[in-house]
Amino acid sequence: MTDPDFIRQTLDALESQGLRRRLIEVGSAAGPHIKVRGRTVLAFASNNYLGLANEPRVREAAKRAIDRWGWGAAASRLVSGHTEAHAALEADLAAFKHTGAAVVFPTGYMANLGLVSALAGRADVVLADRENHASLYDAIRLSGARLERYPHCDAAAAMGVLDEHRGRPGNRLLVTDTVFSMGGDTAPLEALMPVHAEGVLVLVDEAHATGVFGPTGAGLAEALGAGEGITATVGTLSKALGGIGGFVAASREVCQLLVNRARSFIYTTALPAAACEAAREALRIAQAEPERRQRLLQMAKSLRQALQAKGFDIGRSASQIVPVIVGQPERALAMAAALMDQGIFCPAIRPPSVPHGTSRLRISLTSEHTEDDAARLVEALAHARDI
Repeated sequence: MTDPDFIRQTLDALESQGLRRRLIEVGSAAGPHIKVRGRTVLAFASNNYLGLANEPRVREAAKRAIDRWGWGAAASRLVSGHTEAHAALEADLAAFKHTGAAVVFPTGYMANLGLVSALAGRADVVLADRENHASLYDAIRLSGARLERYPHCDAAAAMGVLDEHRGRPGNRLLVTDTVFSMGGDTAPLEALMPVHAEGVLVLVDEAHATGVFGPTGAGLAEALGAGEGITATVGTLSKALGGIGGFVAASREVCQLLVNRARSFIYTTALPAAACEAAREALRIAQAEPERRQRLLQMAKSLRQALQAKGFDIGRSASQIVPVIVGQPERALAMAAALMDQGIFCPAIRPPSVPHGTSRLRISLTSEHTEDDAARLVEALAHARDI
């Protein structure tokens, strides 16, 4: 079999299973209404949770920064790509997360790769929630550590697996998302935190919680008062903060280790300084305007109740991410198409992004949506289900 045959057959197999993906061009800035194929539609498909991706103050901060710094960083952080803007953003993030320091990466994916691979090696074991983000699993593979999965959100099972490795050479690490990106449910942080007392390193990915949960928006750990014992937190600048980039917040020692050992930090061009300045402004707004996250979480609660009243399966969602689980890929695609016919953009999510048999529509709310938008979505979903 030649390579072209293999490629074509792989694509054909994906097509026949309803799993082939195609890019969809968007013709407008992020917001509750976007242009898709020349048509304005109501969108529930972005992670712009606080509406900051197109916020005028953030845009102006980016413009001012481009006037000063230009656009590209032109080098890695360890050469000449580390600017005053990077240092200022890292100081802001450390204060936000109440840690000794922070390290900014070009993406959240790269932050996870860098953190796990810097702290874990071949002699170590990493325990991971079965539904953690793909970047965490890729990071564990990069580290060479032994991977142990535990059933989704099952703290008792996690403790049991850790006990099996008690006393073995090497370090033990536990890694978990706090808000799971495809289910919108939350990790049992309070039940997992006691592992720290046994010398287990605890790494949490707050990508979908940063800016949304907690009194200051610092994340689920802040909301639950479960921050003590966390070794390092990964966050993103590309979801609630509306920009691009990721970060790790931890002690000064951990952050210094990342600067020296995280391959996804060392061997890549730095995030543009203008992106850092935009993130600083977005972070300031997120902290100064808690009504954004309060409105978002209240709307999400109301939406979950309305969907359950209509008989939809929303799993264990407890956040601004609300899945409508329908089962097979073809069914999810058909419902997404029916929604689009009604002027609503809410794409189907299929394996491998979610387990087989759990294809879904992933509703992603933002603070810019209205109660009327959510009500329209519920009625459109009911119509799509009946087609």
